[in-house]
Amino acid sequence: MTSHAIPTRERIISAAAKLFYNEGIRSVSVDAVAEEAGVTKRTLYYHFASKDDLIGAYLEGRDQPNLSLFKRWYAEAMGEPADKVQGIFRNLARAARHPKWKGCGFLRTSAELANMPGHPAIKVGIEHKKRVEAWLRVTFEAAGIKTEAPQLARQIVLLLDGSFAVVLLHRDPTYMEAAGEAAGSLIRAATANA
Repeated sequence: MTSHAIPTRERIISAAAKLFYNEGIRSVSVDAVAEEAGVTKRTLYYHFASKDDLIGAYLEGRDQPNLSLFKRWYAEAMGEPADKVQGIFRNLARAARHPKWKGCGFLRTSAELANMPGHPAIKVGIEHKKRVEAWLRVTFEAAGIKTEAPQLARQIVLLLDGSFAVVLLHRDPTYMEAAGEAAGSLIRAATANA
């Protein structure tokens, strides 16, 4: 399939995703995105009212694939819920060992836009993190961890996001594995209390 067979809006989002993830949102111009997508700047602005809207669309495009990947890694891991959540962290650590790994696009974008809490991308990032937390809560409840599920889900999200930040800083994926061990301990303790 040629690039022109892909709908223009999707080509623009794909180009933006590649550039924003690799170089950061502030350092990438609308001109660079248009060039990467093979469209004019006018065409880009036909599909997106502003660069801010494009940044929001970039993160919207990462939302479901990222959540689906977490769900797949959880489902593929053997064992109890603690082992399965540790499987998510192991897979993230494996991904972090790739030389092109740049961390969590949602967190990196929120850091670049920290002084703009109403930005469309910040809103998308908040909703994504809430969906991950809600999925963990429902997963823990289904595993019989009823009363502690909301707090446990929040703790696991903190371990996930904290490990993204520390691994990005140190370039050492063993921090992610250590966070997975901590997550496993928390889940085992909650399971014992269920």
